[in-house]
Amino acid sequence: MRALLCKEYGPPESLVIEETADPKVGGNSCLVEVKAAGVNFPDTLIIQGKYQFQPPMPFSPGGEIAGVVSQTGDKVKNFKPGDRVMGLTGWGGFAEKVAVAESNLIPVPEGIELENAAGFVMTYGTSMHALKQRGRLQAGETLLVLGAGGGVGLAAVELGKAMGATVIAAASSAEKLAIAKEAGADELINYSETNLKDALKQLTKGQGVDVVYDPVGGELSELALRSMAWCGRHLIIGFAAGDIPKLPANLTLLKGCEIVGVFWGAFTQRQPHDNLANFQQMMAWIKEGKIQPKVNKIYAFEEAGQAIADMAGRKLTGKAVVKIC
Repeated sequence: MRALLCKEYGPPESLVIEETADPKVGGNSCLVEVKAAGVNFPDTLIIQGKYQFQPPMPFSPGGEIAGVVSQTGDKVKNFKPGDRVMGLTGWGGFAEKVAVAESNLIPVPEGIELENAAGFVMTYGTSMHALKQRGRLQAGETLLVLGAGGGVGLAAVELGKAMGATVIAAASSAEKLAIAKEAGADELINYSETNLKDALKQLTKGQGVDVVYDPVGGELSELALRSMAWCGRHLIIGFAAGDIPKLPANLTLLKGCEIVGVFWGAFTQRQPHDNLANFQQMMAWIKEGKIQPKVNKIYAFEEAGQAIADMAGRKLTGKAVVKIC
């Protein structure tokens, strides 16, 4: 099979596509013929040795996939060859085949294209966990989504609306905000042109926001924290801006608010039943038309390295996937 390989830590330009051995399958794992793989921020970190996990060399990046089961281990109970699936791989997704634990796979409902499914699991799984379990978002509350033009940001916008919140989308360009508006955002802030704190004060009439969804970090984090409502929850998703903010602890005292970490990967392992319930709820919302997962850009397999480079350079708007076969 062909795979995009990382042979030494470095930039996306150092990745190469080569022939390699098929993965071995046994026990509780399934062999999946990958149709498409999602592009996510962790892909930019794992190839530099900066992610929580550091697989042995050589390895393929790619933490989420969609495809068709071609072989199952002798202990697999819920899948069979021919089943359409989406799931988490951790790494290894940018390859024609990958072995995935049965517990990390989810059936793809009829009517959902595999390319769209490849961009669903990580972004929507992360955002659902963030808003439900960590943010405790309630109908009628105000949700601020930073980086609203990115994959996880757009998922948070859609899910926030499905949960009954008033959603304020903040992003760095008019193009990204236009997509957030299509996803259901009620209000828009271009923080490359407008002071975020001032804009939020005006939009909330000085009351502040109840929940902040923050995958960006950098200087925006403190501005958002200063715009928090009483008993608000600031959700730390990641640091796409590159800088990990040093937030003033006294603000949590003055506003009676919380700074809450979100680590969806650990949640899926520690609370698998809650994670399954999240996806069951999202599948119901898809059927009801409350959320409509879609991919904004599809790269060819030969462009996989460029896809990761575009993610690292924050050049992507919405969700991107790599079409494998």
